[in-house]
Amino acid sequence: MTITQPNQTQENQVTTGATVWLTGLPSAGKTTIAYELAGRLRGEGHLVEVLDGDEIREFISAGLGFSREDRHTNVQRIGFLAELLARNGVKALVPVIAPYADSREAVRKRHQEGGAPYIEVHVATPVEVCSVRDVKGLYAKQAAGELSGLTGVDDPYEEPETPDLRIESQHQTVQESAAAVHALLTERGLA
Repeated sequence: MTITQPNQTQENQVTTGATVWLTGLPSAGKTTIAYELAGRLRGEGHLVEVLDGDEIREFISAGLGFSREDRHTNVQRIGFLAELLARNGVKALVPVIAPYADSREAVRKRHQEGGAPYIEVHVATPVEVCSVRDVKGLYAKQAAGELSGLTGVDDPYEEPETPDLRIESQHQTVQESAAAVHALLTERGLA
């Protein structure tokens, strides 16, 4: 029997998983914060995956529309994937709008039942700021009448009543926002 020594990467790898769900309006800064946090966590040896909502819609939820039912289905699929990753030692960072409180609560409950840590971060950027940022041009299309059902404008967004963390990204840098999430992870023994 041969015993091999773990390599340096394995020795420094942190394997405590968790899901960090960043919810907020389109162009609130969710994805930008998630990628900034991912880089920091990877630098500390964590296994990290960013479950970007646009990529999930393309590859896992293709064919779903934007009705309440389809949005709920999409969030549940993402929640399942995040919980699976978290249970297996990965930090799953989920920058997804998830506009409905009951959908987010179902994801939280799945994590609780599976024993995986779950943190909800509300990126509470006001719609006026998001519409100026307009990263994907959605607000401009909605204003021009080319798009309907835009979350927070002509489709509901139910703000979290008691998120684990609330970030007002218009008042801080991306690095400060990511640091606030990191501090919460550290406080909970997850970073």
